[in-house]
Amino acid sequence: MELSVQGKQINVGDALRAHVQEKLEDLNAKFFNRAIDATVIFSREGHAFFNAHVSIRIGKNINVVAEAEDTDIYAAFDQAAVKLAKQLRRYKNRLRDHHRRAEDMPDDTILQARSYTIAPEQDDEDAKESSGEQAPIIVAEMTTDILTLSVSTAVMHMDLMHQNALLFRNESHGGLNMVYRRPDGHVGWVDPVGNGLSAHKEAAE
Repeated sequence: MELSVQGKQINVGDALRAHVQEKLEDLNAKFFNRAIDATVIFSREGHAFFNAHVSIRIGKNINVVAEAEDTDIYAAFDQAAVKLAKQLRRYKNRLRDHHRRAEDMPDDTILQARSYTIAPEQDDEDAKESSGEQAPIIVAEMTTDILTLSVSTAVMHMDLMHQNALLFRNESHGGLNMVYRRPDGHVGWVDPVGNGLSAHKEAAE
């Protein structure tokens, strides 16, 4: 497993790197022993807290993300590692099945698209100074993969990546779908094709 430990305006010493490596290697050995690479980024949250952001690629198109904060930088990472272990334990059996299926999955099941990050919109008062509809200001652009998944597997990917929403191709009919985290904690599912009865049944099981 390739490991990158970075610090944003923080000096990451050898002792902390060794601590991170030992913890992540233990996690990798406990769950599948097939992690490809991991990235750990430490940063400061205000003057009192450290943030640890951990991302591990454990297979083809599967990333697990967790983060935590604490006044102690080691404790921040340890708490993030506990969250990673909890996620991996929750989906352990389904991840094994997904690994087997992903190895046989043809490349045409992945749709490449452009992903954009846009700047926040102006306040109404500021917007009055400009006339007409303004195009959004793009601050970042990248390529992203839209995977072909079942609804329940899409929810798993969303949870593992610690995201609020995920766009995917529904494997039952090939149309674009989205799952998202609702404010009440439930998961919402958007299926424009309207042909999701089999996936509805699967998600409920």
